[in-house]
Parts: sequence; C-alpha cells; structure tokens
Amino acid sequence: MNWQADWGLRFRMFLTMFLLFALYIVFAAVLTGYLTGGPNFLVFGFLFGGMSLVQYYFSDTLTLRSMGAKDVSADEYPQLHASVERLSQQADLPKPKVAVIDSNVPNAFATGRNQKNAAVAVTTGLMRTLDREELDGVLAHELAHVKNRDMMVMTIASFLSTIAFMIVRWGAFFGGGRGRGRGGGGIVVAILVSLIVWIISYLLIRALSRYREYSADRGAAAITGNPSALASALMKISGQMDRVPKEDMREEAEMNAFFIIPIKSGIVGQLFSTHPPTEKRVEQLRSLEQEMAMT
Repeated sequence: MNWQADWGLRFRMFLTMFLLFALYIVFAAVLTGYLTGGPNFLVFGFLFGGMSLVQYYFSDTLTLRSMGAKDVSADEYPQLHASVERLSQQADLPKPKVAVIDSNVPNAFATGRNQKNAAVAVTTGLMRTLDREELDGVLAHELAHVKNRDMMVMTIASFLSTIAFMIVRWGAFFGGGRGRGRGGGGIVVAILVSLIVWIISYLLIRALSRYREYSADRGAAAITGNPSALASALMKISGQMDRVPKEDMREEAEMNAFFIIPIKSGIVGQLFSTHPPTEKRVEQLRSLEQEMAMT
C-alpha cells in the first residue's frame, strides 16, 4: 500500500481554517462595534498570537518537558531507535527525536512544528504492552501525523478558540466595564459573542482532530503495510486503559489531543473527544487489510 495524499484531510483543513478565519472577522467586528475597549481585545489577541507563535516554534521541547519525556539515545533504546529510523525512511521523513516517558499509561504522541523539527515519544507502559509489530504500527501512526503536518494545523486552528475562551473568562477585566449601550451592556454582548465563537471553533477543531486520527491510521497502514498490527495495538491500549491507576490518568488527561488513544472520561468526554471511537478506527483498519489482500 503506497502513501497517498489525503485530499479529504486537506479539504477539511482548508474548510476549518476558512470558517475560523470568517469567524475571527465577525468576532473582531462585534468587539470593535460594541465596546469602546474593543481594540484592547484585538491588541490582546495579537499579543496572545505572538506568544502562541513562540510556543509553536518551541513546541517539541515544551511538549516533551510538560509530559516528563526524556530524549533517549540509540545506546539506551536500540530497538526503539532502529524502528523509528526504519519507519521514517519508509515514510520518506527525516528521523525525528526519540523520547520515552516513564509512565504506566500505554500511549504515544508526536510533536514538532514541521517534519525537520519533530519528536516521537512513547511511554514505558506502551513498550511493555505491545509486541514489536504492534509498536511499529503505533510509531507509524505518529509519523503519519508528522507527515501530515498535523501539529502546525491544530496549533493554528486552536488560536481563535483560545482567544475566545480567554475573553469569556477575563472579559470583564479587559473590557473595563466601558461597554456602549444601556448599563454597559456592550461587555455582556462581547462575552456572549466570545462564548458562541469559542463553542463553534471548539466543535470545528474537534471534528478536524477526529478526522486526522483516521488519516494517521491510514498513513500508518501505508507505511508499515500491516494495518492489522495497528488495529491490534489500538485494542490492547484501549483495554489497558481501564487497568491504569486513577492518579496516572489524572496526570496525563490534559494531553489527550496528543495521544494515540485519549484518556477515557465518561460519556460527555467521549462526545467531545479529540479522537474517534477505537471500534471505528479498528473497523477502518480491517477494511484496509481486506483491500490490501485483494490487490
């Protein structure tokens, strides 16, 4: 199975960006129109955007540190490095940094602003849980994220959502109570609009995030030629999640968007999850396996 450009993912990325940009224009117009302090919101947005760019530029280092991941050498983990190097060559990618997290939670993630500045991290729990072919499937999934430039897209897409959330949370402070209209109602309008913008952008980003997981699964199948190994890995990881101590779950739940399978958080958490259900991902991989067998 050869790697093919995922035009469905590209279209969804473009559509999400277009809708978020249109949303930002409306957002800025409302703030400027209803608040004398509206421009302050825009200045705040640009300042926050600058900080986001700095965070994006150093995303690989910051993410690894926040997760307690440690860069490891080929001498420390020779098999892991050998697998990453081989799969990177198959994916036509530069070899990313390799990191390990000392955690019982079986998981993995990729980070980095581009293909030349990427990192792949796995937990010790994952390496204990999976066999070599299954681990290759997971590593290939993370490399597919790198190849699709998912980190860059999700960082940009999250920008407006984060600004809107901050204004909802701190709107009264930044607006200074100087809204136009009756009783300073402008600040109320601004907060309500910010809330609506945050909800819409949140849902758009979640939809894009779930599709990119399907795309990364297909990419992993193309890289390894073995979709059943990733399907087996996903089922093992999902099953092991229920056995992980709750304190370990709480420590890593905030990084759900990065993981190959998110930390479970009940029905509501699954509804707004960054990932599609494991069962549907396995079903797609089984279908890919059948397609490969027929060719």
